[in-house]
Amino acid sequence: MRIAKRVAISMIGLSFVLTMAARAQDYPTRQVTLVVPLGAGGALDILARTLGAKLADRLGKPFVVENRTGGGTVTAAIWVAKAPADGYTLMFTPSGTLTTNATLYKNLPYNPAADFVPIALIAKVPFVLVVDPSLPVRSIPDLIKYAKERPGTISFSSTGTGAVPHLAAEMLKSAIGIEMTHVPYRGAIPALTDVVAGHVQLTFADPSISPPLIKDGKVRALGVSSLTRLGSLPDISPLAEVGVPGFEAVSWHLVVAPAHTPPEIVNKLHDEIKTLVAQPEIQQQMIKMGLIPVDTPSVEQLQSFVASEIVRWGKLVQQAGIAGSE
Repeated sequence: MRIAKRVAISMIGLSFVLTMAARAQDYPTRQVTLVVPLGAGGALDILARTLGAKLADRLGKPFVVENRTGGGTVTAAIWVAKAPADGYTLMFTPSGTLTTNATLYKNLPYNPAADFVPIALIAKVPFVLVVDPSLPVRSIPDLIKYAKERPGTISFSSTGTGAVPHLAAEMLKSAIGIEMTHVPYRGAIPALTDVVAGHVQLTFADPSISPPLIKDGKVRALGVSSLTRLGSLPDISPLAEVGVPGFEAVSWHLVVAPAHTPPEIVNKLHDEIKTLVAQPEIQQQMIKMGLIPVDTPSVEQLQSFVASEIVRWGKLVQQAGIAGSE
């Protein structure tokens, strides 16, 4: 009797495993929606559309991008968190959605750690520190000297309170011991435009839009925020090598699904996206956009990575005095 019972249990277990494997093999059977929480035309949107088209070719069903903007990416995150956990709703998310928002918002209506499962890390998003060229500053030591001789005169722009360019400048202030005034803008272009116009003295700029301005001398680059040089700006050194040891402030792009999405579907998508990101044409596209392609860690490693990033960026939000300000 006991042997028969064990056999029955084993058969049930085997049946479950086979069912799960079949579900992964058949996936997808219909259209998959790729939610992008930012507007059309940006690097994340372009990347989602490129990978979506490749996934459709490989898996035989449409992968359609849907831009859901608003609320500092909160609107899209809520919608995805509440979507059915079946693999047919995914989100291409910038890091802040899962990291800084956890500390920045007083009552965040989703749980970054519990409401999503990470699928694949696809790119790091560095920034380039640029200054108004009329400023007599050509290096980090120059910036330190200028700021300390003229306290209260330097301001910096960012893409918004709590965004990585804002926190990168806060990190820089702390690392080199200077004071600067934050001026938030709605987006990367106006934040950079006002440095060109001389209304603010510096910013951590998006490397997808700043190279022409650097080349034309409309802004001066002091360094990049990553630990490695960028393919789009190969002549500009990391700040960590030119006066700010250990400095690194990068965002990243991650593909996630609602929590409790079947592991076999998550793993299938992980493997497919990992393969696509390794393709030379995708790598070159990322590099041209100022991104750093990433060979994604495993799903389990990504879960630990996101948890550690929530803590790391949360500390910076608190140090900047903006915790719970939204």
